[in-house]
Amino acid sequence: MQDILKRIDELYDELVALRRDFHMHPELGFEEQRTAGIVEQYLRDLGLSPIRMTKTGVVALIEGTQPGPVLMLRADMDALPITEENDIPYKSLNPGVMHACGHDAHTAMLLIAAKILVEKRDRIKGAIKLVFQPNEEIAGAIHMVNDGVLENPKVDAVMGQHIWSFMKSGTIAVTPGPIMSGLDTFKIRIIGKGGHTGAPEESIDPVLTAANVIQSVQMLQTREISELKSTVIMFGRIAGGFKGSVIPDEVELEGTIRFLYEGGADTVEQPTERFIRVVRGICETHRCQCEIAIEHENIPLINNAEMAEIALQAAEVVFPDKNSIQTNRSLASEDFSEFTARVPGVFIFLGTANPETDSCYAHHNNCFNIDEQTMKQGVAMHVVGAFKFLQANRTLSFLTN
Repeated sequence: MQDILKRIDELYDELVALRRDFHMHPELGFEEQRTAGIVEQYLRDLGLSPIRMTKTGVVALIEGTQPGPVLMLRADMDALPITEENDIPYKSLNPGVMHACGHDAHTAMLLIAAKILVEKRDRIKGAIKLVFQPNEEIAGAIHMVNDGVLENPKVDAVMGQHIWSFMKSGTIAVTPGPIMSGLDTFKIRIIGKGGHTGAPEESIDPVLTAANVIQSVQMLQTREISELKSTVIMFGRIAGGFKGSVIPDEVELEGTIRFLYEGGADTVEQPTERFIRVVRGICETHRCQCEIAIEHENIPLINNAEMAEIALQAAEVVFPDKNSIQTNRSLASEDFSEFTARVPGVFIFLGTANPETDSCYAHHNNCFNIDEQTMKQGVAMHVVGAFKFLQANRTLSFLTN
């Protein structure tokens, strides 16, 4: 594997140039035409035959010299509707759009990994499916699944990773089981009867009702669902009224429900169903009507134990210092979960926080940036992880059953 690490060092300047180019030209979900075009041409130059899928997605297959399983490696390509505040030479040239989550690095890392895997094709017993996914920020993965990305050829396992500014540069997190949350978003419209704040008894107050809703749903996290099963209900928007002396007719609330377990309507926990019950009950108690809209955005991301072990073996090659290998879970959500729900997979976190490179800002912050040196480790995890998987295929239960 040392030859792979040496080759990544040789390609580092190209890796940085790709990432900075993508960073300068960010594109929103399903609008990644320029990015997809560069990805396609790069893969063609490697001798591959990429295809477009799901509007701006790009898929290519590296076929090995011998038969074997198919491993999918995925990178996301979309940016965010954020105005960049970094003072850097490669600052976004698209007003109001920014790579504030690391997807520019993900795309660059998988391209360089593709180059090395093509160069090492004679070692591949099976095939590597490269997937450059659009619109991760708004659940684009399920559309790729519906369009057949896991078929033709059928994918046996998936691996993915995320640059992570909540972990120090030079660290990696590989964790079996649930690692990123399921995500339901909600909008609530509480309808009362407006009036004068000097005569509240003549009104039906949706403001007081909303306050009780916000407080009361918090009890679900400790009184109805085990504290050992992470559940977080957060409100991000409250809107209602136009003057301090006037009780409004209605109030709107918006927020999220996040959970680190399956969390569906047929599970024991049922976080969203319990949430709806409490909201309706409080509104009825306060004589208000309510309208509740729920959007099931992402399901939880759950790492397969055997695939996590393969990623751990790769990490031990890429990160010789065992103290650099950690475990990590997050209540952020990630639509890679749509892949791992269908085939065994693993998703890892790659630390990029480094004060010297000013890369400690949170994801989705307008000053977000990365420590570019960590991209070499990301490329290595793609390539070494792929070979570890192909070498282990005969011992994996999901391939031998």
